[in-house]
Amino acid sequence: MVKDQEKFDGILLGLAQQHEGGVQDLLDTLFSFLCRKTDFYVGGGPDAPKKLLMEKFTKWEGEAKRVKEEEDKKRRDTEKRRLERIAAQKAKEDEENGPKIKELTEEEANALEESLKKEKLEPETSEKPAKTDNSAEDEEDKDKIEPNSGNGADLKNYRWTQTLSEIELRVPLPIKVKSRDVTVEFAKQHLKVGLKGHPLIIDGELSHQIKIEESNWVLDDGKAVTLTIEKVNQMEWWSKLVATDPEINTKKVNPEPSKLSDLDGETRSMVEKMMYDQRQKEMGKPTSDEQKKQDTLQQFMAQHPEMDFSKCKFG
Repeated sequence: MVKDQEKFDGILLGLAQQHEGGVQDLLDTLFSFLCRKTDFYVGGGPDAPKKLLMEKFTKWEGEAKRVKEEEDKKRRDTEKRRLERIAAQKAKEDEENGPKIKELTEEEANALEESLKKEKLEPETSEKPAKTDNSAEDEEDKDKIEPNSGNGADLKNYRWTQTLSEIELRVPLPIKVKSRDVTVEFAKQHLKVGLKGHPLIIDGELSHQIKIEESNWVLDDGKAVTLTIEKVNQMEWWSKLVATDPEINTKKVNPEPSKLSDLDGETRSMVEKMMYDQRQKEMGKPTSDEQKKQDTLQQFMAQHPEMDFSKCKFG
């Protein structure tokens, strides 16, 4: 039944777009047509038109509620799966790649500081980096646009934002529609978004590859389509969504919205190690590498009690 009626969607959507007053004006036109061009109001008895209207209204009201419940459930399930996926990934990374750093006691720290005193007292030398000519880089970036607050771009027909792991795309629609009126097609490096019976709003080659099975979309209150697109390479910022888009200056991307959980295990471990070492230096304590050397030395000394290390100098 619904399939048969979908063949009129293009005509009806076009008609709806011509009514600036929305559904109210559209219904006024339809009922005016029934009054002027048919015997709808007078051909079947005094109560027949109203009874027929209520019968059809009740039928499609029930269908609308059912579709709305399905969309709400789909949205909740999608969000639940996304959060579960993030939680599982974080737990796995914590287990497999988390920094296995043991903080020293005060006694251990003092002993290690003594052994490294000579090294610490040595004057540090530093050379100022030579100035580089940035004119070539400025010339390269002069035609690029500033990223929006979400590290993406606000364009005429849609807005997209990004983290290292995913793209969020919001496409406003010209009229309020149902999910069955929407067309969304994900490919490895191609995206289509639009309304059935109308020219596509987006139909282009993506600038990078995506994970099709991890990407999804929802209809927001019938007025916009929101897509969540999972990146294949989760260690780079996209400069554009599709090939025909203007390019953003990724050098001005603000990485603050990204979390450690957005990074792959190896990179996250490296960042956490750097953060740990920085805190240790601020507290005057050994870095993880210095601590590892000391642990190795202490282990060697414990394995060879017959050796006299009292006159050895370490550093």
